[in-house]
Amino acid sequence: MAQPTEKTKKTNRLSSYFKGVRSELRKVIWPNRKELTNYTGVVLFMSVLAAIVVYLLDLIVGGALSLIIS
Repeated sequence: MAQPTEKTKKTNRLSSYFKGVRSELRKVIWPNRKELTNYTGVVLFMSVLAAIVVYLLDLIVGGALSLIIS
């Protein structure tokens, strides 16, 4: 019996990988449109909230440093 070549080994591994990916994607529970809209709203809200907190902290630290340095 002939030994498998390096190319056939790579092809088999690649094929096996994509079969595994496909089987895992079948297990995923995808959100419906309403859930997706809700999740998107939560992400946008939290992103804006985090940006506001960082901005306010920047103002406070910047003001405190300007008082110390001046």
